[in-house]
Amino acid sequence: MTSPPALPPTAAVIGAGPAGLMAAEILSAGGASVTIYERMPSVGRKLLMAGRGGLNLTHGEPFEAFAGRYGEAADRIRPFLEAFPPTALVEWTHGLGQETFTGSSGRVFPKAMKASPLLRAWLARLAAQDVTIRTRTSWLGWDADGGLRLQADDGSEEIARPDVTILALGGASWPRLGSDGAWAGLFDDVAPFRPANAGFDVAWSDVFRERFAGAPLKPIALAFDGRSVRGEAVITRYGLEGGGVYALSPALRAAIDARGRAALEIDLRPDETAPRLTGRLAARPRKPGETASTYLRKAAHLSPAEIGLLREAHGVDLPVVAGPLARLIKCVPVILTGVQPLARAISSAGGLRFSALGDDLMLRDRSGVFAAGEMLDWEAATGGYLLQACFATGAAVGRAALRRLGLPAV
Repeated sequence: MTSPPALPPTAAVIGAGPAGLMAAEILSAGGASVTIYERMPSVGRKLLMAGRGGLNLTHGEPFEAFAGRYGEAADRIRPFLEAFPPTALVEWTHGLGQETFTGSSGRVFPKAMKASPLLRAWLARLAAQDVTIRTRTSWLGWDADGGLRLQADDGSEEIARPDVTILALGGASWPRLGSDGAWAGLFDDVAPFRPANAGFDVAWSDVFRERFAGAPLKPIALAFDGRSVRGEAVITRYGLEGGGVYALSPALRAAIDARGRAALEIDLRPDETAPRLTGRLAARPRKPGETASTYLRKAAHLSPAEIGLLREAHGVDLPVVAGPLARLIKCVPVILTGVQPLARAISSAGGLRFSALGDDLMLRDRSGVFAAGEMLDWEAATGGYLLQACFATGAAVGRAALRRLGLPAV
């Protein structure tokens, strides 16, 4: 008599965002039987939301610069980026039939400029690899024997005992899409969640707020605490938001925590040095009867919003002498007094600390349980860095789980 064929090892993935789906793809391709549990009615909801802005997958800058974008967590994130770098993510996207392009800023997008075609192709691949997806199923933690406690929307509970578990539970931003950080109470070593890639509060005057809310500021340079970044911002009713602001948000947030305010400096003409701008202003002096706004628009090519910001910071009566005026244009102070709440943030800082994890992202106190994605304690600015790290850590735990199961790496 022949023995029945051995059943494949089992893997449970909790969370159906980019990190969880990537881990499931790698595990199933390696021979594991994979079930994904997602408490929301459908998968990839935050990915689809990101697709409304074009789905910035990654960035095409040199790897060393890219790997340094993760602040205090850069050393921990780097090995996962090396194993699944931006080039690998682009190749993977092409493998799903989604062509990409690199914009003038270096950001990489799918040509479709949305997430739904990519997600559909991805789910078709997972289905072809026999991955089971169970939505409307919440993870409640572990039972006394280490089994996964799962609860359906109707309140019924069950226990799953997979050979390995991947936790990809997301951070604490966009709670209506499923990332509410409620899982944090199940762990001891979690850094408090804070808004990241969020707007900052500014006490605008009523006149400025009413006239310029929604106006862009670009291209500009923003500086704080010795660091300067090129980018853009948007004036809002509550203050400022945008990629340039987000790039400085960890330091700005820390300053507001410590002192209740942060003085951001904005250079409205970053492509010109102060002497060059002075020369241009001097070569085109203000004409008799010409308003200050008209002069600034024609001589310095400032937009109405930029002129308004200049006056908001330095007063209505700006100098007419070229040198002092150029210096004011090159350094516009904006006092930030607060951060927008987590529910309005693009992403979150904080989460499961790396001290709770081994080098392979397995929990130190739970053998065979791995964690990935935005639930880990790292943050990065927008520009492709967020999704890249989610994909990369998802790939890392998928491969680590295969090694633990004794299956071949893919």
